[in-house]
Amino acid sequence: MRYVVIGASASGINGAKTLREIDKNAEIILISKDEYVYSRCILHHYISGHRDVEDLNFSDKNYFEKYNIKCIKCVEVVRLYAKKHEIHLSDGRMINYDKVLISSGASAFIPPIENLREANNVIGLRNLDDAVRIKEIASNVENVVVIGAGLVGIDAISGLMDSGVKITLAEANDRILGIQLDEYAASKYQELFKEKGVDLKLSIKVEKLIVDENNNPKQLLISTGEKIPCELVVVATGVRANIAFLEGSGVEVDKFGLIIDERGETNIKDIYGAGDVTGRNPIWPTAVKEGIIAASNMAGINTVMTDFFGSKNTMNFFGLPTMSVGMINAPDESYKEEIQIEGNNYKKIIHKDGKIYGAIIQGDLSYTGILTQLIKEEIDISKVKKPLFKIDYSDFFNIKENLEYTY
Repeated sequence: MRYVVIGASASGINGAKTLREIDKNAEIILISKDEYVYSRCILHHYISGHRDVEDLNFSDKNYFEKYNIKCIKCVEVVRLYAKKHEIHLSDGRMINYDKVLISSGASAFIPPIENLREANNVIGLRNLDDAVRIKEIASNVENVVVIGAGLVGIDAISGLMDSGVKITLAEANDRILGIQLDEYAASKYQELFKEKGVDLKLSIKVEKLIVDENNNPKQLLISTGEKIPCELVVVATGVRANIAFLEGSGVEVDKFGLIIDERGETNIKDIYGAGDVTGRNPIWPTAVKEGIIAASNMAGINTVMTDFFGSKNTMNFFGLPTMSVGMINAPDESYKEEIQIEGNNYKKIIHKDGKIYGAIIQGDLSYTGILTQLIKEEIDISKVKKPLFKIDYSDFFNIKENLEYTY
């Protein structure tokens, strides 16, 4: 049996490892466009100089030797022929497979703003090459603009914070981390970034990138009419699934990415998928789970993805830790919001009919364990008489024979 895994990030590395753990004698080939294995979640630490390439590696020591996996590095898959069970590579090679795991991930999306796609020194932050370029260019310029205030954009700013450049953030939303945080929690980080000298341009639209005669960034024109000086632009406005090589293959995709079921299977036999290539729930723990489940089914172990709980976000900027999970704001008046503010500690819980749908905890995170469990397991808290912020595991020690909780 020959398994081929496309991609060396969370789902691919864990998928290949799972294949070897189940099938000791199979041939396993992993194809990666990268030279190294690294975590995309901590690329900003490379930019800041806190980690080198080796420190970015999240896999086991001597991973490929330990699990007897052949790795083909620095090449891309350009075409997959499902009927022939063939994969064609950018270096001209062709590889046959018995079963394949598509975990090719996603790439940074550069929006169609005038000059943004054509100019030099306009970079997404998605892979190690991006981080290397950002670090090199930032050491030789004075002004950097980051477009997009999601986690990637904020990570980029954090990585550049001590590089000596003037940083401006351009964001269409009225706050940073708009998907992860509500207005209050976001405002705490905004205050800290401002104290560090970051110029926040919120609730604006980027109109045009003004370039010089050499097509290098000069200024960013925003909807207020202001022209922001910049010699480097980091774009963090989302990603697109890496599925171009599937064109004409018959493998089903949609506007988000690769379509898989709860077993990681695509619509074509022997072809599986996992991770960011699906364009859904782009969170590291989910990608790991999907890779393991898809690989298990490839190797004949029937497994399904029943736990899609992957909407938890944790962050820590300037020593202020925050976790958000599920909803961050009540969608309508039928939901209740409980808020507690004590100094730098902020807690918010959104609930309805005895079920917690979301929460934000900032500062002291000691409550996040029980809170995450309550949301994940959809535990009914309607019969608990104490305040929501005082609930602990002891409130659910008694369980009936039919597994119902008693209070």
